[in-house]
Amino acid sequence: MSEQPLRLLIAEDVELVAEAFEALLSTEPAFLVVARVGRGDQVLPAVERYRPDVALLDVDMPGATGIEAARLVTAGYPDCKVILLTALPGSGHVHRALAAGASGYLVKATTGARLIDAIKAVAAGTIVIDPQLAADALRSGPNALSEREQQILRLVDQGYSTRAIAAELFLSHGTVRNYLSTVMTKLDARTRVEAVRAAHRRGWL
Repeated sequence: MSEQPLRLLIAEDVELVAEAFEALLSTEPAFLVVARVGRGDQVLPAVERYRPDVALLDVDMPGATGIEAARLVTAGYPDCKVILLTALPGSGHVHRALAAGASGYLVKATTGARLIDAIKAVAAGTIVIDPQLAADALRSGPNALSEREQQILRLVDQGYSTRAIAAELFLSHGTVRNYLSTVMTKLDARTRVEAVRAAHRRGWL
């Protein structure tokens, strides 16, 4: 009796990219694409409904990031392996991806053959990380920002002023300024905007 194909879920908000992934993976007899979603907050409901063996998640999606979705999936459905995909070769997030329970982290520019091999390897219990992303993660080290610092920097990224952040988090204006000063020092940034960019570049946000 032949083995059952691996059931795959694709989460990608760019329709053309999602279609390309599905077309590629559908050519592999060992795979069966059972679901495709375009938002991070649609991932867990799709996993609950279709019970995929492997979920391929874009890191940057509306509704929830791929890392946030990975954390929910691996916590609730540990038999479902997760591979995170990023469009930015220089981005970090490897430490956060592994902490979220992901078994794979690849750039979207990888070849079809490598992606297929990675899915099979992850399904078999292997951790697969793109070599360049792994090297970048080793250079940048683990996230040096505290949870509160990350929270404040995310609000900066969303356009919040210092006073608006203070109101949102029930902190004093001076406390928020102190947090931002510490963050900019850690990231060697002169402005809040530079700090946000540096945090994204290192995969700390």
